[in-house]
Parts: sequence; C-alpha cells; structure tokens
Amino acid sequence: MSAARPLTTLRALAALAALPLLLTACGYGSDAAEDDKRTEVAADAEKLSAEEVRIGYFPNLTHATALVGVQEGLFQKELGGTRIKTSTFNAGPSEIEALNAGSIDIGWIGPSPAINGYAKSNGRNLRIIGGSASGGVKLVVNPDKIKTLDDVKGKRIATPQHGNTQDVAFLNWIADRGWKVDAQSGAGDVSVVRTDNKVTPDAYASGSIDGAWVPEPTASKLVTEGAKVLLDEADLWPDKKFVITNIIVSQSFLKEHPDVVEAVLRGSVKTNEWINANPEKAKASANAALEELSGKALPADVIDPAWKSVTFLDDPLAATLDTEAEHAVKAGLLERPDLTGIYDLTLLNKVLKAEGKEEVDDAGLGAE
Repeated sequence: MSAARPLTTLRALAALAALPLLLTACGYGSDAAEDDKRTEVAADAEKLSAEEVRIGYFPNLTHATALVGVQEGLFQKELGGTRIKTSTFNAGPSEIEALNAGSIDIGWIGPSPAINGYAKSNGRNLRIIGGSASGGVKLVVNPDKIKTLDDVKGKRIATPQHGNTQDVAFLNWIADRGWKVDAQSGAGDVSVVRTDNKVTPDAYASGSIDGAWVPEPTASKLVTEGAKVLLDEADLWPDKKFVITNIIVSQSFLKEHPDVVEAVLRGSVKTNEWINANPEKAKASANAALEELSGKALPADVIDPAWKSVTFLDDPLAATLDTEAEHAVKAGLLERPDLTGIYDLTLLNKVLKAEGKEEVDDAGLGAE
C-alpha cells in the first residue's frame, strides 16, 4: 500500500461519517452556490421585458448546455440588454426550492426532481420547456469483486442521493432482476448507499463501496481509480436515449416574461448546435467553466470519456420522463403523479421552427 493510501482512506471514512449531516444539508433550499455572476451587456443593448433572468444549473457535464451557453456568451447574445445572473446547485431539491422561492427563474435539472417538484406543487409551480441532454450515466464497479451483472447482488453500490434520477434508475434495474431492496433505507439484496458525488471517489478508493450508478464525470473519475464500466444506462433505453437534463421555468416567470424565456431557449438551441458542431471546443469550454466554478479543471482521462457519453439535444424526450415516473412509483418512492401539463413546448417549437429544425413532442403531457 502506498503512503498516500492511508490518507485517502481516512478522508473517505471521515466523509462517510459526515454523510448524514451532508445529506441533511442538501435538503430543500440549501446546497446552492449563488455565484452572483452577472454577464456583461453593452450599454446600448435593448432589454427584453425583464431587467434580469436568474438561471440555475449544476457544475456537471450533463448540464454542459448551460455551462457552455453562459461561458461562450450565447445566451447573452439572444437576451440583448437583459442581464443573466447564475446560481449553481449540487442537488435537485435545492434547485426546485430556489425556483419555488423565486430565487431563480429558469433551471437545468434532472427528470426526477422536476417530476417531484411538479407533483408536490399539484402542478402549479413549474413547467418543463425544453430538453438539454441524454445519457451520461453508468454503473461502474470494482472488477475484483464484480465481474458480471449477477455479481452486483450482495454488494454495496452508491447512488448520488435518495430518490434522485440515478437512484430511481438503479432501484428499477434491481427490481427488474427480481431482487428486493427497501427504497427508503437502501437495505436488501443489494445495499444502495446514498453518497454525494464529491465523496464517492474516496469511498470507492477506501473500499467502502463496491461500485456506483452515477452520472458523468463521477463515473469516469471512478474509472481512474481502477473501476470498470459494467453497464451504460443508455443501453437500457429504446434508441439509447433517455432524458438526463431538462430545462424548467417557473410558471409565473413564463407568464410574465415569455420573450425572455424564448430568448433563453433560442440560446439553448444555438448552444447545442454549436456543441455538436464543435465538440472539442465545446468540451474545452465546459471544462473552463467547471474550473471557474470549482477551482480545478477535469483531467483528460476523466473529461474525454465522460464527454463522449453525453448527447446534447433540444428534445426533452417526454416519453422517457413518463417512464422514469413509472420507475419511481414502482420503487415506492412516489405515488403515481398526474403529469398532465408538466410540459409547455410552445416556445421551444417556435424557436425550432424558426431555425429550420424539427419540432418536438410532449407525449401527451402538455399544458392546455
């Protein structure tokens, strides 16, 4: 054992010991890093109906549309004199609470928090107005302990948070294999260990977990620790596509400032187009944004494989969101919600049509 390994182990054990406090701190209304970053606008730029639009997102590669769009000024170009203010989050519930409280207006977020936020407000507080990304989630494991999918039984596998998108997906996969796990405690035929993504690599290095069902770049970070990819979640979905990041807006902001929402969506569409046309430049831009937010860029052996596994697109893949809601219900994490009205794709389709792109479908879950 190297001299560095005991220190790594101690850090991991300390982090895991603090995990209950960490997860408590990640509750509604917490775990937000208000960047207070406002983009520069020209003095003579014409404002839209709002002075400012407050945008929230995660410092994750699955939120690269927001990272790159802000970094490259593609959103600001569409917004003219309406200034952007950004806030970053590490947990979906805190971003939903910020939206509900009026601290942000528009956010990039995973499907499970969007479903939960819509259901808990009885459909009053948010709408999904666009898609952003698909994929970028993997089951990575210790190859010395787990060589086949059947070997996952009896092992300790991490997910990022109780009831989050990856937690729901893993619980559904477990159920499909006929294994039993208590959704609340994580105990059963597989031990589901809810572990913050920032803690997971050290937990893996210490042997506290045997693998993880996690988004990028955490999955690729674990690979650098010796883990192997056992399953790419995309392989479980038709056409290998499933929603991992949506764009949401508060219904009050959508009603009061549709021109601002349209401008942000136009910026998102143009950002995704730029990302797909310039993948290497876009990867570097996203990494620069992550370095600005965290103080450290991702190394090539992490960002290169992570970037390749995420698909950036405008389609919210509404049918897969409905399926993910069914998975949460089956896992016992959610009562069957009425998702009718969760989507309003009117402005997105207006933008897509103007850009000569194919319009997208809400799978029958659109607002009337």
